[in-house]
Amino acid sequence: MASHSDTLVVFFGATAGANGGKLGSDERELILLVWQIVDLHEKKVGKLQRRLVKPDSLDLTEQCKEETGLTVDELLKAEPLDTVLQQFQQSVSAEVKALGRSSYTLCVDSPLIVRQVLHPEASKKNLVLPECFYSFVDLRKEFHKCCPNSGPARELTVPAMLDYACIPPVTDQVAGVTEVKSMVLITLHILADPYSHKFTGFEAVKYKFESGACKTEAVDSETVIRARGLPWQSSDQDIARFFKGLNIAKGGVALCLNAQGRRNGEALVRFINAEHRDMALERHKHHMGSRYIEVYKATGEEFLKIAGGTSNEVAQFLSKENQVIIRMRGLPFTATPQDVLSFLGPDTPVTDGSEGLLFVKYPDGRPTGDAFVLFACEDYAQNALKKHKQILGKRYIELFRSTAAEVQQVLNRYMSTPLISTLPPTPMVSVPMPMPVLATPPFLATGSTRDCVRLRGLPYTAAIEDILEFMGEHTVDIKPHGVHMVLNQQGRPSGDAFIQMKSADRAFMVSQKCHKKMMKDRYVEVFQCSTEEMSYVLMGGTLNRSGLSPPPCKLPCLSPPTYAAFTSPAAILPTEAALYQPPLLATPRTPQPAAHTAAPALAYYPPQPHAQLYMNMNMNYTAYYPSPPVSPSTVSYFAAAPPGSVAAAVAAQPSPAMLQHGAQHGALVRMQGLPYNAGVKDILSFFQGYQLSADAVLVLYNLSGQRSGEALVTFPSKEAARQAVAERSNHNLYGHTVRLLCCK
Repeated sequence: MASHSDTLVVFFGATAGANGGKLGSDERELILLVWQIVDLHEKKVGKLQRRLVKPDSLDLTEQCKEETGLTVDELLKAEPLDTVLQQFQQSVSAEVKALGRSSYTLCVDSPLIVRQVLHPEASKKNLVLPECFYSFVDLRKEFHKCCPNSGPARELTVPAMLDYACIPPVTDQVAGVTEVKSMVLITLHILADPYSHKFTGFEAVKYKFESGACKTEAVDSETVIRARGLPWQSSDQDIARFFKGLNIAKGGVALCLNAQGRRNGEALVRFINAEHRDMALERHKHHMGSRYIEVYKATGEEFLKIAGGTSNEVAQFLSKENQVIIRMRGLPFTATPQDVLSFLGPDTPVTDGSEGLLFVKYPDGRPTGDAFVLFACEDYAQNALKKHKQILGKRYIELFRSTAAEVQQVLNRYMSTPLISTLPPTPMVSVPMPMPVLATPPFLATGSTRDCVRLRGLPYTAAIEDILEFMGEHTVDIKPHGVHMVLNQQGRPSGDAFIQMKSADRAFMVSQKCHKKMMKDRYVEVFQCSTEEMSYVLMGGTLNRSGLSPPPCKLPCLSPPTYAAFTSPAAILPTEAALYQPPLLATPRTPQPAAHTAAPALAYYPPQPHAQLYMNMNMNYTAYYPSPPVSPSTVSYFAAAPPGSVAAAVAAQPSPAMLQHGAQHGALVRMQGLPYNAGVKDILSFFQGYQLSADAVLVLYNLSGQRSGEALVTFPSKEAARQAVAERSNHNLYGHTVRLLCCK
């Protein structure tokens, strides 16, 4: 509405739940609307109008019944919201026209009725609100301009303003009528001498969310929230619709991604000011469809970390205004811009052709299989989304709505460090050993977490590259050195393989999507399993419907010629706890020599020449083929020794977590007293401002495979670690006091 409106419509509403300062905080529907016109020039008032609104749910709270005096029977006879809004518009327009005026603006006692009730409810019910509900004046702020000594505008109430202006209170006891008549008296009071007030503080509600690139200037932390529990397929427009009525800054929705580059159900949202942020916090546990969304405070630094970007390539891609962004995932690595344009087809034109495509690549230029596409309008984007899971080449392509913040986040993530890294080959330590005994590989942590998959029924000619092609898009979720081919006792492929995934969720997804998928001329069965189950099989045991069978006591050794220095009978120790414990880390310490002077040193078999060939592959996976029936993985051997020295030898090895964390430059901080449900993202949030990545956090587990309430965090320097301990120790995380200790 124009800022020169010559008529005010004093407007009041009540819901079936909380009212007053908590209006709209409980998602309850409108049940009452009351309004009255005030002519600003003649200082006259029109007829007071009162309408009941029939809600979809007739469940009234006791507080509502007490404050409004309304009953369910009265509401049953009322009209629904869309009908009442039409009556409002017709009544006001006719009355304004009768007064000879041309425009009008709503006047409310707080923005809650417009921003927290009308717009969210209309959005959920797919109603189009009249234009007058996109502009209003807040009577409290206008009164404060006239009477600055009346107190902070946000704390003013209608009775308080009446009292300050020495206006007798209204005696009418009808719900809504009292409030509107009181607001009209206050309005006439500030229009009269000595104030002769002019209403100028017109507030606007944005019609739609403006997407775009986020600038890297400082962001006020009082304007940012974190939304958690979002559906994974939700877009920035869906999130803006959840916060309908509140003004989000341009490009102010940043969808958060997990370590694999996929959405994790969280988003950071930046509003235009602190007032809108505070109203957004009142929508905590409001619903988006059938899901409730948690809303928490966040910092400007967090928002910039997700939404900010300095890449010229991204800035150029996002420089086109008002474009709809679609993310494509699972593209063949050989796909060209022309392939993508042909896949989308002529009914889905891409903005500026190939200039509207952005392929995501690793730092060395290798494609990741992801791309972003710009479309000029919503219709083109909808046509593109219809091609979800259609085939390009030999792969099906996933298409999702995306945002400018997600583009920057994905590019930043992939261009900073590769998702898959390799471990350097371990050198051979030549020591005489009378009897080789199989031990856990140095980077293979055993445990009950089901983060592995077993492939059964592979073609006997299948190689590592065949498995990687079979896994398709899920190859990015494989742990480094995580592919294990199982050989039979003759040293030939058994048709089985184990793959270590980055999480149990990824393993479950692979088992669902790849089960009975074809490899060459055979279908391959894919089952989810644990690292412990995998270790049993790789050490000669069996895993079938009857359960686990441990490895036999003796196995024939069919070592290749390069292993001839070792004696052939290989006695495998019983299942000792030292060999099968999950990585329980204490404070890192220098390995101590074993108590027995005869304690053996360790030796590692290096990869064979054909394994080195795979190490040089683009996917950075290493294939190992030691003597059967063990895993094609680096395997450590040590000599037989008295009981206890075996455990000492194992303890002397660097644990998997130590290899990942302790070997890095930096300093370790141990966290104690964590909530058992605290994950990596909670720990990163606990250390806000320290610029930590997810790779720097290691959550520790107990012997049962459950979280122990402790974690190790790698800081870039000892100074940063000491500062974190000094500043954050004994702070609360979800009600638990967290203790921090620097590891020596």
